[in-house]
Amino acid sequence: MNVKYKIPSDTRIGHVHLKVSDLKRSLEFYCGLLGFDLTQMYGKDAAFISAGGYHHHIGLNTWYSKNSPPADPESVGLFHTAILYPQRKDLAEIYDRLRKNNYPLTGASDHGVSEALYLEDPDGNGVELYWDKPKEIWPKNSDGSLDMYTKALNLRDLLGELK
Repeated sequence: MNVKYKIPSDTRIGHVHLKVSDLKRSLEFYCGLLGFDLTQMYGKDAAFISAGGYHHHIGLNTWYSKNSPPADPESVGLFHTAILYPQRKDLAEIYDRLRKNNYPLTGASDHGVSEALYLEDPDGNGVELYWDKPKEIWPKNSDGSLDMYTKALNLRDLLGELK
């Protein structure tokens, strides 16, 4: 591994595929609450969902996990899936929807470069809902490197986007 390789700068993560214990319950969360579209059922044990007509952003399956308990949070594995919203107003809208449906948050943070809501899906998988602030206002150290942080997100101010 002596040769330095740089991944192309326009590379993106295309989708995540989650093991879930109850497909119907997961579809109610991701489609019913978060608003994703069901693009395809794959038999009776898997589904593909997306935003905006993409083939799928999230795959859900019960192939090895049907009726299983949540993964131990102290074990290795996925920390969270991050869902990027295009505008701050969009993040405010999903926050308002979660609030009105009494869906609990596990956190809400301002990271300087982004603002994020944290929650868990019905299987205990971490979910981050966030939007990126404009790059020109990202906090920087004197050497030009990012100076990300974690501060409490002002949820009242976020809801002000809906006015």
